[in-house]
Amino acid sequence: MAINQKMIKDDLYEAVNGEWVKQATIPDDKPATGGFQNLDDKVEKQLTADLDDFVAGKQHDQMPTENRFAELLKLYQLAGDFERREKEGTKPLLDGLKPVQALQSYADYQEHWLEFAKNGVAAPVLFDIDADMKNATVNALFAGAPGLILPDKSYYDQGNQQGPKLMALWKKNIGEVLPKFGFSADETQQLIDQTVAFDQLLVPHVKSAEEAADYSKMYNPQTLTEFADHTKQLDLAAIIEGLIGAKPDKVIVTEPKYLAALDDILTGHFELFKSWLIVNYIRSNAGLLTDELRELNGRYGRAVSGQKKPVNQKKYAFRMARGVFSQVLGVYYGRRYFGQAAKADVQRMVHSMVDVYKQRLQNNEWLSPKTREKAIVKLNELGIQVGFPNKVPAVYDKLHVDLSQSLMANLNNLSRVFLEDQFSKWGKKVDRNRWEMSAATVNAYYHPFKNIIVFPAAVLQAPFYSTEQSSSENFGGIGAVIAHEISHAFDNNGSLFDEKGNLNNWWTDEDRAHFKKLSQKMIDEFDGLPFAGQKVNGKLTVSENIADGGGLSCALSAAKKEDDADLKAFFINWARIWRMKATTQYMQLLLSVDVHAPNKLRANVQVKNLADFYTTFNVHEGDGMYLPEDQRVNIW
Repeated sequence: MAINQKMIKDDLYEAVNGEWVKQATIPDDKPATGGFQNLDDKVEKQLTADLDDFVAGKQHDQMPTENRFAELLKLYQLAGDFERREKEGTKPLLDGLKPVQALQSYADYQEHWLEFAKNGVAAPVLFDIDADMKNATVNALFAGAPGLILPDKSYYDQGNQQGPKLMALWKKNIGEVLPKFGFSADETQQLIDQTVAFDQLLVPHVKSAEEAADYSKMYNPQTLTEFADHTKQLDLAAIIEGLIGAKPDKVIVTEPKYLAALDDILTGHFELFKSWLIVNYIRSNAGLLTDELRELNGRYGRAVSGQKKPVNQKKYAFRMARGVFSQVLGVYYGRRYFGQAAKADVQRMVHSMVDVYKQRLQNNEWLSPKTREKAIVKLNELGIQVGFPNKVPAVYDKLHVDLSQSLMANLNNLSRVFLEDQFSKWGKKVDRNRWEMSAATVNAYYHPFKNIIVFPAAVLQAPFYSTEQSSSENFGGIGAVIAHEISHAFDNNGSLFDEKGNLNNWWTDEDRAHFKKLSQKMIDEFDGLPFAGQKVNGKLTVSENIADGGGLSCALSAAKKEDDADLKAFFINWARIWRMKATTQYMQLLLSVDVHAPNKLRANVQVKNLADFYTTFNVHEGDGMYLPEDQRVNIW
């Protein structure tokens, strides 16, 4: 599509994507369409076609021979067998629900808690294993709070107009689902009322998305005794010992306010808690039964995002198989559709961006030599993972699909294997090379506890990266994404961790104070910007905005060094990668819970901070894209 060069001076995003937005249609089974979503569709179609061929006996020469791939195909077929699921009806769920319904007290629950945890039943405390934030070479036990009915705590705020509407939709939807499992009208109403009442007990004490985005508040280590003392209603030490097979010296609490209130939340509220367990169990599993229940159970979620229809049965089966066997499918995708040659080329590009970043740190004028030196040490220690991992984690060899059992029973068994594997890692050395995202995912990430950046194969294609694009286009696409992930090592959260991934202040007090002032400028630049009838939360999005700013600036420096540098192409492709058309509901949901700013603002706001944008497109005061020099934010 033609780009209106004159219009760029007033609105870069609209100039590049405006015609596309007018013509684009949001699929009924998605809340949005655009750059990331279109690539995800492409990957999904490729892999679904491959799985269908393998199931039909075609392309045997390209089919992986390992047993774990055969198990993936079995799950794919089982998930797509809706005729069988129709015959099984609600029985698989009702069988699993019986022990929950039989509970009479917290003592009963305690007796079953470990089994419930392994079967995916909701719990009053959520446990996880991750790198110890102050000893990042060893895995530690983390404890947090359960989720709420509404997407975020902010939806419960007085004056939030979306909250009551969504709660009404939730009640209506669950009121339609529960009778399918034999509950009378009175029983259904009681379950709804008691579940909402228990949810309300949680609300004052759990973190909002904005609060959860502050990593510095995640690390609250407690001794096992301190942790267990949070409630007399349940034996927290016993469930921990059941999960990890030991008594840990400490538990890292991510939600201390919630744990401090846990005893009050539970005491005298067993019936509310039991209803909450029942409703959550049904919500979690009803979609695994008949197609009617899959459609019905998903109505609330689709209403939240504005998605009109559920995905078809074929997509559903594929996504189920992909979700469980993510690394197996990712390695297959990487080997077949990405390859070693592209992997080497992108690795070269990543190392080039690291060098650019290193030069910028060395030339930085506001960091002291001491902090600058430590920043470069952190950069030198940065782990880089590109394309796809060399091997599939051993846990996938333990996954077995039993075709004599229902889909729900199989998923419970598979989840149990993953859970037991996860908790077996407690106290053991962290595997820094383990991928936490499938290579078939259109995304990238930085892990602060491991100090690694990861670029899956699926994101390494046009418009982000292509050998058919110019170097400037590639730097405006994947180059900016690469530098964005590097920048996360030095954003308001990543900068709290040292080169080993430990929560450790390596800054001088003066440098940290100066960085906080710069971070506040980034918060102010985005905070309150109008979008989709609401406003951007500058605090919620600050880490991603710092990474965007640093990434775009560093990629621009790299692009300018190329012999064929074309800054117009650079900025245009930067805007192109963020194209998205979404439902209003989805955009408003993201404003509440997503740590990223809206795509259009990511494209437009960051370029206003760069002098080269003004000279490249002759932007002056009075133009829509003009920002006075004293208001421009440049951190990295």
